[in-house]
Amino acid sequence: MKKAIKQAVILAAGERKDFENPVGFLQIEDTTIIERLIVLLNSNGIDNITLVSGYKSEQYEELAKRKNLNFIYNDRFKWTGTMHSLSLAEEFVTGDFLLIESDTVFEERAIELLLENEEKNIIFIANESGSGDEAFVELKDEYIFRISKDIHQLNKIDGEAIGLSKVSYETFKRMLKDYKFNKNPFLNYEYMMINIMDEYRFGYVKIDGLIWTEIDTKEHYKNLIHVVYPKLKIKEMEVRKQYAIETVAKALNVDISDIRDVERLGGLTNKNYKMNINGKNLVARIPGNGTDEMFDRLNEKINSNIAYEIGLSCKNVYFDEKTGLKITELIENAETINPTTAKKEENIELIAGALLKLHYCDKKFKITFDPFKDTEFYEKLLLEANGKVFEEYYEIKEKFMPLKEELLELGMVYTPCHLDALAENFVKSGEDKIYLIDWEFSGNYDKLWDVATIIVECGYNDDEKELLLNKYFGREALEAERKRIQIHMIMQDMCWSMWAAAKVARGDDYLEDYAIMRFTRGKYNLLKYLEGGNK
Repeated sequence: MKKAIKQAVILAAGERKDFENPVGFLQIEDTTIIERLIVLLNSNGIDNITLVSGYKSEQYEELAKRKNLNFIYNDRFKWTGTMHSLSLAEEFVTGDFLLIESDTVFEERAIELLLENEEKNIIFIANESGSGDEAFVELKDEYIFRISKDIHQLNKIDGEAIGLSKVSYETFKRMLKDYKFNKNPFLNYEYMMINIMDEYRFGYVKIDGLIWTEIDTKEHYKNLIHVVYPKLKIKEMEVRKQYAIETVAKALNVDISDIRDVERLGGLTNKNYKMNINGKNLVARIPGNGTDEMFDRLNEKINSNIAYEIGLSCKNVYFDEKTGLKITELIENAETINPTTAKKEENIELIAGALLKLHYCDKKFKITFDPFKDTEFYEKLLLEANGKVFEEYYEIKEKFMPLKEELLELGMVYTPCHLDALAENFVKSGEDKIYLIDWEFSGNYDKLWDVATIIVECGYNDDEKELLLNKYFGREALEAERKRIQIHMIMQDMCWSMWAAAKVARGDDYLEDYAIMRFTRGKYNLLKYLEGGNK
């Protein structure tokens, strides 16, 4: 049984004469080479990352602080090879790991294939690139036999190492043991691997047509920007799309040829695809990385089926609570509500009606929600991923945790709740029908949590808020009800800021500003509430 890989070592000590900054900080669209690599690792469940730098190390040191990486400075980077840099990572390596050179850019599936492979030690190879600095590979009996940059030393060329490997902890320890007797400071780690291959075999993974490149010169970088990266993005989209098609075909036991008109839809944490299968329009939800830790999929399955029974959600055609794969019927003539259209009175009435239908359905969801416990749960996930809590978080936590008792005193009313009632989770079909979708967070809790969510997420002003409350209650809201809503608004910011921070620590960088914004707003509203400004 293969071990789950949770660690990676990135070698980034070298200097390239063509560039003023380390290669890892070269820009590719809205990111850099090194930050893209970190995101790929995080999205594959690898959060414990050690970065070994040398040339202009202060740039990597700042990145390591920001991304919660282990940082090592190789002060002899000018006079040593990659094996020396690797040896410096010993204090942080505690198990099997991926070893990656920072000057390469490759498809995401390269990492996925390494992680899926049963072999303990693997070197990823591709067809020769012609870059002029190739590490040629010769295979024998389906294992690595030789690696050399001197083509004259090999009997045949089976490919080129791309700078991506999987190394077992046992093998790493043996490499370090042999390296203690090394007299050549410029030794590269590949040759140390060769030295121990009589005892530790290295398998290989090779993809025909893998899109990748090494960046040593300005010409390499120009080729990356104008040729390689555009192709790579298209290929990655095709791979994800094909994976979705194959996954759905297997789940529904249909031929791939029966699936047509596949279109990528939106989604914050998951990948969603619209597709036509044998003439029927469906939507497939492919779960995002790490969501299995954050969601109870059986809870979602049970609750979404209840929502369908009461006429609030679309029908589940297929739902695998183990993998999180969900396939539903497509809502025809759909108009997704947004924060602007949610302010129209006719839509406020439909939204209030949907919440009332849910809250008074005489059903019970599988789990009971507790935002105070969930905030601590996301805090735990954040710390496990080597993330850092917000500044002043623990002081603010001491102030918001007692609000749980205050809510109980105010008289909470437990009902089935959606708990993530964003405007975009309301979908109109025609003029008077509205659906509520995406039940990942759903559970039993105070019904006014959903009301508070609408107010927060749609940015309602006082008049719009009053209109929603009037349509929901059929009267003016009582003071105790308004206080419950105010506390829920605070806790939504606290809970979801920690959720987003945990996601950021696992590679979803796009949520970083969102996490900070919610915590800052929640802190402000909390202090205002405690000072008596809760009327």
